[in-house]
Amino acid sequence: MIKSELVQKIAERNPHLYQRDVEHIVNAILDEITEALARGDRVELRGFGAFSVKNRPARVGRNPRTGTTVHVTEKHVPFFKTGKEMRERLNP
Repeated sequence: MIKSELVQKIAERNPHLYQRDVEHIVNAILDEITEALARGDRVELRGFGAFSVKNRPARVGRNPRTGTTVHVTEKHVPFFKTGKEMRERLNP
């Protein structure tokens, strides 16, 4: 499912809302999650899951094509852990 499909589904379930308003709401939610993660905060949506940021330290990697060593810089990557309710729905 892509974002436009999500907006469409929410708009269909809530006919009293305009689709453009639903799109603004979805964008606002995603922007807030992104900003919180950028600050290093954890975002927990009960029953759905938790978003957090993990630090991957610098390391020496290898180019699989040539076999030469490559220095990989430190980076912060988003991480999602599913909530208990979601796991139970996926694995009844």
